[in-house]
Amino acid sequence: MSVSVPRFELFLGSGAFLGSGALLGWSGFLGWLVLGSAGMVFLGWAGFRNGGWSWQDASVRAVIVDSARTQPRIGEVPEPTAPPGGVVVEVKATGLCRSDWHGWAGHDDDIVFPHVPGHELAGVVSEVGAGVERWMAGDRVTVPFVCGCGRCEWCRTGQAQVCPAQEQPGFTHWGSFAGYVGLHAADTNLIAIPPRVGFEAAAALGCRFATAYRALAGRARLTAGEWVTVVGAGGVGLSAVMIARALGARVIAVDRNPEALAVAAALGAEHTLLAATPTPGKSTDPIPGNGADSVPGKSRGAIPGNGADSVPGKREGAVPRNGAGSALETIEDISGAVRELTGGGSHVSVDAVGSELTCSDAILSLRRRGRHVQVGLLPPIGGHPRVPMARVIGWELDVLGSHGMAAADYPAMLALIEDGSLQPQKLIERTVGLAEAATLLADFDQAMVAGMTMIDPSR
Repeated sequence: MSVSVPRFELFLGSGAFLGSGALLGWSGFLGWLVLGSAGMVFLGWAGFRNGGWSWQDASVRAVIVDSARTQPRIGEVPEPTAPPGGVVVEVKATGLCRSDWHGWAGHDDDIVFPHVPGHELAGVVSEVGAGVERWMAGDRVTVPFVCGCGRCEWCRTGQAQVCPAQEQPGFTHWGSFAGYVGLHAADTNLIAIPPRVGFEAAAALGCRFATAYRALAGRARLTAGEWVTVVGAGGVGLSAVMIARALGARVIAVDRNPEALAVAAALGAEHTLLAATPTPGKSTDPIPGNGADSVPGKSRGAIPGNGADSVPGKREGAVPRNGAGSALETIEDISGAVRELTGGGSHVSVDAVGSELTCSDAILSLRRRGRHVQVGLLPPIGGHPRVPMARVIGWELDVLGSHGMAAADYPAMLALIEDGSLQPQKLIERTVGLAEAATLLADFDQAMVAGMTMIDPSR
């Protein structure tokens, strides 16, 4: 989630008192108050200087990450105030996803620690800032994880998901793993929750579900009757399965977690492929593909996907291939299996995980002139990820990025939810409180779940 945003500033405020104690003041993001010769320390949290947060006497519970890869903890943070043009939302539900784990792991340069994560949210407007015209206290709302500035050419044309000055709760500023969250440019970014949609289902829309919807309907322009291969049956992947079926497509779901594949089958996947666990020491280089007519050899077949879009523990075994109960052993040649099932490859593929392996398998599963949508993040942890570009060139494949969905595009998706064609609430596997969320976050890349995890900040 690397975007160009204003950086936070820390600077030393005025005042020093000599004698039995000292006062060291900060007027920026982080404040230390040191009192007495014993050195008693109080950690106070102020706001960032660019218009989002300010000091409040009232405090709320939150999940706090003090530095990258440290154990998250529960603490008290000041309640935010509404910035000009923005609002404060009382958080009723917020999702826990792999993007939050990436932030915790230090993969996102926008995050300044200490930090409060959380970017998928729904709740009730509790305070309205100056200049807001469309919203008032008491409104039930959700928001895309990418919040546009509302002023640039991209926002004015309904493409806030690529706004150069975008902000993202839980990344560019404190997020929704708390009782309250501040949001800017409310008139551009907020979405009213329909009366028949609950807070948990609405929170699921902001990142994974809306991202999957735009990836298929907006970027790949999936049409009825086409084949789509979804690699990774986590929150994004299962959303993609549900959405693809609602659009009339035929779906193949790929994962290493049998339970996640069972959910995919229940959501309408015509075939489910259980990918093999990589053998220690075995090469995991992606198959490069060698031009227009090549058929790749054996795929490594490693699909580090599951309910968290992550790398689960070793789970081997047979799963139904087509939802009808037939058993199938683990598959090493994923792309070959897809070509066999579809008569030449899928029209569309989605990497809902984000790794060299899953990206490669998704691209190699396509037929000629196919369209690949990359949804899972590919952080250059060990160098920039390699992609089978020879196949992309030789078969004239389209490789598309998808980065959330602007509020302007929500009406079509919400219409399908209201008429029952899409049911995001079925993707929620469990709801936890803040304390359990703090425990889960650090290991979420290893989670073995088969659906979305929601957080109720009141618990």
